[in-house]
Amino acid sequence: MSIAVDDEHISTRMRLRARGWDGVTLLILPAVALMLGLFIYPFLYGFWLSFQPKAGSLFANYARFFADPYLYETVAKTLWIAVPVTLLNLLAAIPVAFRVRLMQRQRWLTTLLVLPITLGTVLVAEGLLNYLGPQGWLNRTLMLFGIISSPVKLLHNYWGVFLSLVITGFPFTFLLTLSYVTGIDPALEQAAATLGAKAASRFRHIFLPLLVPGLAITFCLSFVQAFSVFPSAVLLGAPAGPTRVISIAAYQAAFEEYDYSLASAIAMIMGFIQLAIVGGVLALRGLFYRGPAGGGKG
Repeated sequence: MSIAVDDEHISTRMRLRARGWDGVTLLILPAVALMLGLFIYPFLYGFWLSFQPKAGSLFANYARFFADPYLYETVAKTLWIAVPVTLLNLLAAIPVAFRVRLMQRQRWLTTLLVLPITLGTVLVAEGLLNYLGPQGWLNRTLMLFGIISSPVKLLHNYWGVFLSLVITGFPFTFLLTLSYVTGIDPALEQAAATLGAKAASRFRHIFLPLLVPGLAITFCLSFVQAFSVFPSAVLLGAPAGPTRVISIAAYQAAFEEYDYSLASAIAMIMGFIQLAIVGGVLALRGLFYRGPAGGGKG
């Protein structure tokens, strides 16, 4: 009798393993539970809450957002900050990554370039205030030598937030770009150089088609990071004017008006905008080469 039970147990276990449900596969369950608890459930709850307005119909929160210029204009203001910052970081990261990959002390320079990631947005904002603020070192030095007569307003405007996002976002963009650049087989470039291709032609016909799919991912991740700007817009920008981004509108709805339903609707709009742009960029990358990078490093 015991032998039959063991055979049945082994048979069930083998059937589960054949379907991919073995002990190793079950290790994914804690990660799934974490995703459900920290991401999926809050999103679904926020989505449901956005359709529970304090007054009005089911879509009252969304109707209020798109009917109030003070609210819907935050979308354009956020995009006007996030898109240029992302493009600048990406365009700056490409030549730097190409130069760093050829250097012998690559690790030291990479560590130096990614140092701002460890500082955080608040500490970076404090540093910019000390250096570029009305009473910062730069303005004091320029006034001391008589170059300017009054402090130049470099912060508490659009450019203050822009500079902060470039400082904190470039290291992240650079690391991703460097990983894609170093992943391309050097033999491809060497073969093109042997055939007489110039540096510009090698970049345009070899590196760029191979890099574009990876750069699309880098753009998406960097854009999402820049689009969710909040501390920089408050500390270094004009949160009631040109840098009143959509995250500030959600914060004010939740913690000043105590309207969590409206705040959830703004957060959902924020998420859908990011999803639309990311989806569009990922769709466009399919127009370029999607194969391996060739050789032993593809």
